[in-house]
Amino acid sequence: MADPVLSRRGFVGGGVVAGLLLSGCDTRPGGRPTLRVSITGKGEGDARLLFKAAGIAPNNFDIAYSEFQSGHLVVEALNGGSLDYGGMSEIPPIFAAASTIQSFRQIAVAHGDVNNQVVLVPKESTAKSIADLKGKRVGYVRATTSQYFLIRMLEAAGLTWADIKPVPMGVTDGAAAFSQGALDGWAIYGFPIQRAIATEGARILRTAYGILSGNYLVTAHVDALADPNRAAIIGDYLGLVRQAYGWAAAHQDQWADVIAQDIGVPRAYVRDQFRRKSASYELRPVTPEAIASQQRVADLFFQQKLLPRPVDVRPLWDDRFNATISGKG
Repeated sequence: MADPVLSRRGFVGGGVVAGLLLSGCDTRPGGRPTLRVSITGKGEGDARLLFKAAGIAPNNFDIAYSEFQSGHLVVEALNGGSLDYGGMSEIPPIFAAASTIQSFRQIAVAHGDVNNQVVLVPKESTAKSIADLKGKRVGYVRATTSQYFLIRMLEAAGLTWADIKPVPMGVTDGAAAFSQGALDGWAIYGFPIQRAIATEGARILRTAYGILSGNYLVTAHVDALADPNRAAIIGDYLGLVRQAYGWAAAHQDQWADVIAQDIGVPRAYVRDQFRRKSASYELRPVTPEAIASQQRVADLFFQQKLLPRPVDVRPLWDDRFNATISGKG
């Protein structure tokens, strides 16, 4: 796939730029429509990489990818009109729902691994459990799964948010701080885990297994959903994602090797992470269970006084693609 990678800066730099993108990036020269899709992080979450490895490409539209470090930045881009399609955890939409702008709907669930969401400690750390982080500096990414599972892990250990020194950081800044010894723990997700283990001897203190649902949400901009032609393209793209996840599940070692090369670590580390997976990724339809799962997360964030008001997540969901996702459409 030869689609250009567009930077986040170009998408959310300002209202004029966003407006130009919204009106002018829908069709490329030659008349083929373009779907604007988010990529969050590298490795397993990179649809470009997966499509290329699986030999999958759209027949009747192009894809313009934009890279992001976390889901709340994807929400910003959606609300700015700069994306048609984005992926994130259950959490960033909750914060959007508590605000005045929600320019997207949640149209599917990408259910996958939760053992790639962990609290890491440095090689020299003597911590044996989450309780040992009391009074310590712990990095996390605000308004993401890392904040949620860190809260839940602290609760399970009999601690509160006030018992640690929480340090909100983006992924890149968190990696640098962890590498430099500025953090005693790091609640993080995805490829930085394998990189920190491989290059710095970091150790997993606890995974998010038993805490996270494994539901990662697929969202689409409301304007794209309101346009029958663009909604049809979104349906086609969901079909490609479903096909790609099937390929990855059937070619685990090959896919692990591709990821290892992409993130720059020995393939043995990624193969080991794959062996410890709680689940392989699969596309799932919108269900009452998925909605209830996100609602439980929203309720916790409100109880922790991290939201200004209670949030009802139900209006964020749209089940029009359920038949396509289930292979019946």
